[in-house]
Amino acid sequence: MKLGFLYAGQGSQHPGMGADLYETFPAFRAVIDSAPVEFDLKEVSFTDAAGVLNQTRYTQPCMVAFAAGMTAVLAERGIVPAAAAGLSLGEYSALHAAGVFDAATAVKLVAFRGRAMEEAARDIESAMMAVLGLDRVSLQVACDEASALGCVVIANYNCPGQLVLGGEKAAVEKAAALAKERGARRCLPLKVSGPFHTPLMAPAGKALEEHFRSVDFARPRIPVIFNCLGDVKDDSVTIPELLVKQVQSSVFMEDSIRKMAAMGLDALVEIGPGKALSGFVKKTAPELPVYAVETVADVEALANAVKEREA
Repeated sequence: MKLGFLYAGQGSQHPGMGADLYETFPAFRAVIDSAPVEFDLKEVSFTDAAGVLNQTRYTQPCMVAFAAGMTAVLAERGIVPAAAAGLSLGEYSALHAAGVFDAATAVKLVAFRGRAMEEAARDIESAMMAVLGLDRVSLQVACDEASALGCVVIANYNCPGQLVLGGEKAAVEKAAALAKERGARRCLPLKVSGPFHTPLMAPAGKALEEHFRSVDFARPRIPVIFNCLGDVKDDSVTIPELLVKQVQSSVFMEDSIRKMAAMGLDALVEIGPGKALSGFVKKTAPELPVYAVETVADVEALANAVKEREA
């Protein structure tokens, strides 16, 4: 089977994620045990006794370590991607799956990224809000009108009927009110710690630009669909340039899924935790089968499905 791997982003984390995989699969355990972080990654991921998992600087390395461990587990079963993409920080996991850098480097990069994003958001009264049931053009008009109150943009194009606003709190709330006037079904505040994927993250982009100068980026072995393009890159731009842009510009997840559907893949595999991306796929490319893998049972179910398909 030609599989596309989709890696989950921040927001789907939860205590206990990966605990059964750690106990069952040595390949997963090896990635977790060797993760180069300055905190107890197992404790935060598996129990979160201190209640810090939802803080960006902890969330991002925990999520990427989970993803790299799951990628290793699937590879042992001969399940490897023909293409990859990820939502926000999940893009780093996709690049790891494509051989651009190893698991340890991916974890270190997102640990730095998480700290830079927290620092950039520190003194901003910000908000992010999911907008359901409104088209892109109408929501952009609402943003344009509300921008008199501050920065507000469409930060995420998740799937048809689900967009996310981000920016300064007053402007986001005004844009949401205008969206409802234009027919949005619901506007739901998101529990996030900053205005991610907006121009307000420019300081984080600058910090990443400096940091990437000391990082080696290998050529991808498989196509990677980038958030800020909704497409594969060409030779006019580098991966570091796209990652700098990604942190401070919109995530085109719907476009990325459509691109993967057009690549002739047999199915997509969401590497969790969670099933948010599977929901986006079902709304964007319902003809494309999608499997979500988070637990030991999910791994076995996917392995069996692949065997049956290839038999």
